[in-house]
Amino acid sequence: MLRNVVPELSCPIALFSYYNPILKRGIGKFMSIVRDTGVHGLVVPDVPLEETEVLRKEALKNNIELVLLTTPTTPTERMKAIVDASEGFVYLVSSIGVTGARASVNARVQMLLKDIKEATSKPVAVGFGISKPEHVEQVTSWGADGVIVGSAMVKLLGDANSPEEGLKELEKFTESLIAAFP
Repeated sequence: MLRNVVPELSCPIALFSYYNPILKRGIGKFMSIVRDTGVHGLVVPDVPLEETEVLRKEALKNNIELVLLTTPTTPTERMKAIVDASEGFVYLVSSIGVTGARASVNARVQMLLKDIKEATSKPVAVGFGISKPEHVEQVTSWGADGVIVGSAMVKLLGDANSPEEGLKELEKFTESLIAAFP
């Protein structure tokens, strides 16, 4: 599916995958398949920094940026190591717990963004709970370079009466998020 979609898009694509499917397929084989589909980046949220060496080597061999995550509970020195190792951009998890839509973005994200921006010149995208244009306005005013929206889109598609309706709603939703960028 990605092989058909990626050429139609005007922006780079980062794929999210848990580590187990990557291991099952084989890291090298997985990376070459991802490369061949035209994907530019990979986020593997369940792999800690200390276990990313093999993934990073294979990603580098296949010209894929391995994006790493930092969280509100990440100690400063560890955050610095994560942003140094992350490629493409840094993913800032905005809250503790599971992903999903939230009413508001934790005000602590503002300070976390400041700390990350002092540690790296890489772009920083905020995710986990970003689900409406007001969230986009808020985190970009704090210095975020981008946002990651997943659960809100999945819910929108799941609540639709048909795939066509879901795609139309997704398009309107995405346009509202884009319009919220400065």
